[in-house]
Amino acid sequence: MEADKKVKRSHININVKVVAVCLLLNVLPALLARIFDLPLYLDSAGTIVSAYVAGALPGITVAVATNVLCSFFNGSSLYYVFINVLIALCAAWVSRYGKKKGKAFTFLMVVLPIFFGGIIGTLFQWALLGRLQFADAAQMAAYLKEAAGFKSIPAAMIVNLGINLLDKGLTLLAAYFIIKFIPGAKKEMLAANGWRQKPLSDEEMKNLNAASEDGSYSLKKRMTIMLVTAIVSLTVVMGWISITLYLENVRRDYSASAQGAARFAAEVVDAAKIDEYIRLGKAVMGYTKTEELLRSIRANSQGVQYLYVIKIKEDGCYYVFDLESEDMQAYRPGDRADFEKAFEPYLPTLFAGGEIDPIESDDISGWVLTAYSPIKDANGVTVAYAGADVSMQYLTGYVRDFLLRVLFIFSGFFVLILGYGLWVSGYYLIYPINSMVALTNSFMQGGDDQEVLEENVSKMNELDIRTNDEVEKLYHAICTMAGDTAEKMKEIRHYAEATAQMQNGLIITMADMVENRDSDTGAHVQKTSAYVRIILEGLKKHGYYTEKLTDKYISDVEMSAPLHDVGKINIPDAVLNKPGKLTDEEYAIMKTHTTAGKKILERAINTIKGENYLKEARNMAAYHHERWDGKGYPEGLKGEVIPLSARVMSVADVFDALASPRVYKPAFSLEKSLEIITEGAGTQFDPRCVEVFLDSLDEVKMILKKFHGA
Repeated sequence: MEADKKVKRSHININVKVVAVCLLLNVLPALLARIFDLPLYLDSAGTIVSAYVAGALPGITVAVATNVLCSFFNGSSLYYVFINVLIALCAAWVSRYGKKKGKAFTFLMVVLPIFFGGIIGTLFQWALLGRLQFADAAQMAAYLKEAAGFKSIPAAMIVNLGINLLDKGLTLLAAYFIIKFIPGAKKEMLAANGWRQKPLSDEEMKNLNAASEDGSYSLKKRMTIMLVTAIVSLTVVMGWISITLYLENVRRDYSASAQGAARFAAEVVDAAKIDEYIRLGKAVMGYTKTEELLRSIRANSQGVQYLYVIKIKEDGCYYVFDLESEDMQAYRPGDRADFEKAFEPYLPTLFAGGEIDPIESDDISGWVLTAYSPIKDANGVTVAYAGADVSMQYLTGYVRDFLLRVLFIFSGFFVLILGYGLWVSGYYLIYPINSMVALTNSFMQGGDDQEVLEENVSKMNELDIRTNDEVEKLYHAICTMAGDTAEKMKEIRHYAEATAQMQNGLIITMADMVENRDSDTGAHVQKTSAYVRIILEGLKKHGYYTEKLTDKYISDVEMSAPLHDVGKINIPDAVLNKPGKLTDEEYAIMKTHTTAGKKILERAINTIKGENYLKEARNMAAYHHERWDGKGYPEGLKGEVIPLSARVMSVADVFDALASPRVYKPAFSLEKSLEIITEGAGTQFDPRCVEVFLDSLDEVKMILKKFHGA
């Protein structure tokens, strides 16, 4: 555990060092460019180096941290985070796929940040600043516009693309020499630094990803969807809350400003002269002075665009004072205006001379916040209202600028958070789990092959997962289980082999007991077993009965072949060893060895729960004297209704009887024996069994030579 902690600390220290060094490679040149007022950024060399040698996440971290630090001396730097992040991604892709995908891919990854940097940078500067960021660049764009007839934005884009080409070219050149200077061993260590297990090759990662994509949703997809949803949702919610709170604060501040302006205006207007002002206007003494006081109030009231005095009547508003503005001509004294729709619910209160809260409307004057203050005469009767309008139209532009700034800033941080989330889930969860799944599947598919099982256990131990969490505990549990399983399988295999040897010994012993009673069958069980093997392998080689002829089936039939005549143990010696021809009664007794053998082996099957090799032994004992044409015994079975093992044994048994000497006949020649077997194909024997037997004469001769000499 202590060793794991040291590995983790080392891993973190390496990342911190890489990020710190590459940050210096970015920030120092950017600061110098700012000090000397150069129209360049020079803030990407460290991003390229970190992404190329250490991977995408360190590169993205350096990119985002660089723009955050540079924002302290370059206020707009934070809005270019996405461009620096794009550079990091392109450098990481070149490092990983450049050699495999060729020069065209590398060239595209170099050009992409330059192109997008120029386009996105121009759009941002034009949208938020209304011009290019650098004064020299703005002058060049103006010259290009004047000299070549370009429009403003295309001219700015051309200049910005040129600046980005020079800027990114210099940083790329610097990064190239720095990367060349780093030793190869150091690069390999940095590239493998993120792994929390034995590093996987590109091919292994491709295979793991393909395997994990088999389901409708992989863990990687789920994590990506979850992270994107969480980040976007959080950004939308925070942006909405920020805008809502800002608008509420603005409404509150401007409402107070409008109310104050209306109240001050109401105090400076002489209520006794309202009707006279409406009728005669500036001809009335004091009108002009009052108008100047109103102008002073508007000038000192934050956000107030319109300031006026009106008298409310049933047929509309009659203007007493109205200060002109930049975008609207002033009403003259006595001019009437209809009520705006937003004020209709408040008209009863206004007719009664009461006070109303500020009203937000979007009508004749645009989007405004209006506050009214009553002007009362000496008797306390409301004779007019002072109105102050605060224009809210600029908030549309503010919200647009706010959303643009959030989008530019968010884009880089979005990739950083997403990259970090995918990096953590990938190296601490997805790759370890997929690696364990792949090796576990391979272990399970090893089946009975002990070498494959032990090799997979070794590979599993070499995986060396060290996430220091539940995944590592699961890994160690799987390793322990796999090792124990392989060891148990080895023990089981040992016991199985011992059991199989014991079974073979018992079979041979039983067969010898029968053979020792039969003076005519010298080495009969050994020879028939050999012939059976030859025929089975021939059938498999020719593609006959493929569904039946599994390796296990062939092994079972060959192993149990010696028991095909076990029923002869019930035949009396006088019949079994009679030197002459059997009478009909004796032959009937001899034929009972098939049914007797079947009963003996069925009792054995019931005793040991029906092992496969005994089932085939029963089939051969019971039916090896059946004929293909249905004229055999004991049941007169026909064709493929006869068990395959019995059909194979029929050929082997008859051939050995023909080619071997008996008390009642000498051995037939090989040619004569084969002739009889051939004649029986399709009548006595399965023709396919005869075919493959005749195709294996070299092996048949070797068996004859072994047991009968030359």
